[in-house]
Amino acid sequence: MYCTRCGAQNTDGSQFCTSCGASLVTGAPPPGASGFTQDATYPSAPPKRLRRVLADKKIAGVCAGFAEYFEMDVTLVRLIWIALFLLPPSPGFIIYVVAWIILPKS
Repeated sequence: MYCTRCGAQNTDGSQFCTSCGASLVTGAPPPGASGFTQDATYPSAPPKRLRRVLADKKIAGVCAGFAEYFEMDVTLVRLIWIALFLLPPSPGFIIYVVAWIILPKS
């Protein structure tokens, strides 16, 4: 069994990586977490969803939604959209309008 974090080879029954200490069991708490046993299974986080974020919007919240989804700064995403608007041929405007229409509001 290989560690997905550092790539080190571990024995098949291992619950934690011998090199970096990462959990090899899906949904297990990190090593040293108090009050948890290593045999318990924990639910994973819900999957991220691409959506329009109305709390941080300037026009429609599309850039804020992409920034949240890709875990980037919203200003950087807005600058990327502006660059897409200015580059010929301009796919940025069409992509923005389509995203505005199909992305759900939050």
